Amino acid sequence: MTRFTLLGVPVDALTEAEAVDWVARAIADGRPRFVISVNPERIMHAGRDPAFAAVLRQADLALADGAGVLWAARRLGHPLPGRIAGVDFVKALAARGATAGWRFFFLGGAAGVAETAGRVLRDAYPGFILAGAQPGSPDPVSDATTTEAVRSSRAQVLLLAYGAAAEEAWLARNLEHSGAIIGLGVGGAFDFISGRARRAPPWMREHGLEWLHRLGRQPWRWRRMLALPRFVVLVLIERRRGRPAEGSP
Repeated sequence: MTRFTLLGVPVDALTEAEAVDWVARAIADGRPRFVISVNPERIMHAGRDPAFAAVLRQADLALADGAGVLWAARRLGHPLPGRIAGVDFVKALAARGATAGWRFFFLGGAAGVAETAGRVLRDAYPGFILAGAQPGSPDPVSDATTTEAVRSSRAQVLLLAYGAAAEEAWLARNLEHSGAIIGLGVGGAFDFISGRARRAPPWMREHGLEWLHRLGRQPWRWRRMLALPRFVVLVLIERRRGRPAEGSP
């Protein structure tokens, strides 16, 4: 696995299938592993929040989620084999887990959404085991109660839907105590899988326009979307810094 750093945030160059294989080996090994999804918003957040940046650097696996990350990696000389979208990765894990007997715990999301997502995955992948699900809370005051629920479920794969930064902070504090082996923040994946929210059409995802679809459905996100042009500017500056001076070998 090849790792590089994109504006201070780690990214691992691997395909979705290779990432699933990595998870399978980690589960067999039994040591807790912290997985993150990297997109431009998270990278920009890390740039202004040193504590969040430090958490991201702890990741055992950093998935490239977002067309912007692929674009930036290519511009900086680290081409990636493809994007690993959070929703697709959850489905890929569910498919492998259904045959391998992995136990999953879904934490976060609105009331009932995680359970509905679990039923959808059970229908799609017979043998899928949702060992537990609850909205929980990212507030540290609730950590003891939530980690005990995960531990009691004997889940090996813990998926969190608390939103960027809150998910990673929770895993950094609690993964080792939860008894789970794999911890991954999944953002809105439960909403999409359950049908509560609709994904962008395939053609928009293929052309890196998923952000535009989301903005059309959630216009309040426009302030967060301002991170994208800033991200582009920083990548271009970084690329210019990395170019050798004229006449140098």
